[in-house]
Amino acid sequence: MSLTQELIGLVRKKPISMEDLNTTALFTLDAVACAYAGSATAVGDILCKWAGATEMDDKRRALLMGALTHITETDDLHRASVTHPGCVVVPAALSLGEKLGTSNDQILRAILQGFEAMCRIGASVGPGHYKVWHNTATCGPFGSAMAAASLLNLNDEQTLDALGNAGTQSSGFWQFMETGAMSKHLHAGRACEAGLLAAELAKQGFTGPAEILEGKKGLFTAMCDDPVPENILFEPDAPWQLCLTSIKPWPCCRHTHPLIDCALELHQPLADEPIKQIDIKTYQAALDVCDRPEPESEYQAKFSLYHCVSIALLDGKVELGSFDEDARRRSKELRLATRVEIVDPYASSYPDSWGAEVRVITESGQAFKVSRKDCKGDPELALDDDEVRVKAMGLMHYGGLEKAQADSLCDSVLAMPGSVDRSTIFSDFIYQVI
Repeated sequence: MSLTQELIGLVRKKPISMEDLNTTALFTLDAVACAYAGSATAVGDILCKWAGATEMDDKRRALLMGALTHITETDDLHRASVTHPGCVVVPAALSLGEKLGTSNDQILRAILQGFEAMCRIGASVGPGHYKVWHNTATCGPFGSAMAAASLLNLNDEQTLDALGNAGTQSSGFWQFMETGAMSKHLHAGRACEAGLLAAELAKQGFTGPAEILEGKKGLFTAMCDDPVPENILFEPDAPWQLCLTSIKPWPCCRHTHPLIDCALELHQPLADEPIKQIDIKTYQAALDVCDRPEPESEYQAKFSLYHCVSIALLDGKVELGSFDEDARRRSKELRLATRVEIVDPYASSYPDSWGAEVRVITESGQAFKVSRKDCKGDPELALDDDEVRVKAMGLMHYGGLEKAQADSLCDSVLAMPGSVDRSTIFSDFIYQVI
């Protein structure tokens, strides 16, 4: 039996409680709100204009929503797999579920299963994979395919075909980070579309490779220096991977978040103290992705440890406007005073724990230090329901929705668990952004 077959069995045997569905609704709301916010950006404008000028089937519309969801860097993050499952799985499930007339409750169940497949495979590709490949792009097709297989009522053999052909479409390099190009958003959209295509073809009898992961010419051989295959089936009775996923409070790369938490705590004590030096302690992956002392664009600033710490120390908050040209100018002096060091325990704890430390030395010689093992939004320090709703309302307002519209949408998504009603969330979104 192949690893993919065993994964399908694991996912389909896991019991689903009402609490699991309520949590899934929160993640669905978070993803939808991120998509609205993404539509109001310059990159989102390009994508929406493309969509408006193109013959769009349901899969291309899902691509659009997936790409938009990933733009503002506010979407969720699963630590063990280093993936953003919501931007791939949620648009796929909402799109196909609406097309099929599936109930709200069934859509949430599909999302839960999609997260599980994507996150477990993401946790198996190994740290070497992440140095070149964007895990959300390469592992995402498995998540959207698994969610679609649930909605299409595919049997295990058909689902194996779907995941096999989802995996053969895996792609997405980190090269875009060198210039701040827009490719990352396309990664999420294409992963969403690829899984839908694979599942719909499987429904028609289109076969896929059973050993797409561990085969001699499969994903592990082709793309992974140090795969960890056992992570696919590890702790089958653990909570759903969706429940182990973080919801971001800050609109920037998740690797910056523990440092932001530290810097925000230091903001008030340092309010009247001129800063001489900032020392950052973190883990290697954070430096691999976010070592940008001089970010030249808003997007690069979201991937700069230096800027994120500096602006949090200066302003005592991090929001969508914290990365524009003015914010980069204001943080420049502190960025240049920042030194980064890779140390244990943060390096050895990653990816299970994304911790960090910020130490500030003032001109008067005083030293202030804050460290974090986990950070706000992690399952250990999860946002509560009200905080998720406040975040969603802010993102939807940024995306152009009036308060009454945003409130109504929040109510609709949070009412999905147990509901036999059909969703119009996806078509309403497409109508509003194109």
